[in-house]
Amino acid sequence: MSPTVSSPPRTIRIASRKSQLALVQTYWVQEQLQKHFPGRTFEVHTMSTQGDKILDVALAKIGDKGLFTKELEVGMLNNETDFAVHSLKDLPTRLPQGLVLGCVTARENPADALVVHEKHKDKQLDTLPEGAVIGTSSLRRLAQLRHHFPHLAFKDIRGNLNTRLGKLDAGEYDALILAVAGLERLGMSDRIHQVIPSEVSLHAVGQGALGIECRAEDSEIIEILQVIQHQPTAYRCYAERAFLRELEGGCQVPIGVNTHLDGDTLTLTGMVASLDGQRLIKDTITGAASDAEQIGIQLAQRLRQQGAKAILDEIFAQIQR
Repeated sequence: MSPTVSSPPRTIRIASRKSQLALVQTYWVQEQLQKHFPGRTFEVHTMSTQGDKILDVALAKIGDKGLFTKELEVGMLNNETDFAVHSLKDLPTRLPQGLVLGCVTARENPADALVVHEKHKDKQLDTLPEGAVIGTSSLRRLAQLRHHFPHLAFKDIRGNLNTRLGKLDAGEYDALILAVAGLERLGMSDRIHQVIPSEVSLHAVGQGALGIECRAEDSEIIEILQVIQHQPTAYRCYAERAFLRELEGGCQVPIGVNTHLDGDTLTLTGMVASLDGQRLIKDTITGAASDAEQIGIQLAQRLRQQGAKAILDEIFAQIQR
């Protein structure tokens, strides 16, 4: 009787956007998994998403349901790839049927950063001159900064990080607001002029963490991904995503958060603001980390009672005009 020949383990196909930051993040995931599973093959498959292709329209105007994720999700559902690496802040809180959030990686600094033109290198956010033009494509950043600094001017900016920085250096903007984590991952920490405190700008839901999405029934992939799951980050992000989901807010809505984990105790701060920054509702709730999602839901309900729903309804109406 001939010996049984075992078939080689399947090649695992990783889906990624083509942007420089997306690839840096995806190759990091590939490298970590390769270290843990040296006998496996991990291939990166790149594709462009709608959000990568439409660069002349403000993000909020396009509609954000899967703006940077849909094409990657279709690939997984068609069994062309096995999992996708996302900046967790880009991943909608409601996933297509058949897909799950399989893993959340350790979080980099989730704060926002001020990046300035050379002529303002002696300034901070609160000392920029009246009328200084700040570039941001985020309604969350826009609303909070308008609230704190109504004397500044704001202008939409799209494109990858290098494109944005090029526009800043050419003098089209006086400063930009970008994610600390993205700049650090691309080796551009030297461009961070000021880390904006959470008292001024609460960060986006999931900012600084990677979310890995995969097929719900693919137990082999889910098990493999657990080696890079970072549970403290996961608790924080589960609370933040539940908060956003309960408010029915997408990525392009002025909703900000901050989470802190002290042992098994999770503290979540959430904020909803009007686009003009004149109304800003903020509250904080604390509970057990194991109840992360319930904490997010409770905080959303509390803010809704304080007027958040009216603000969000008004914003959706403005965006759709």
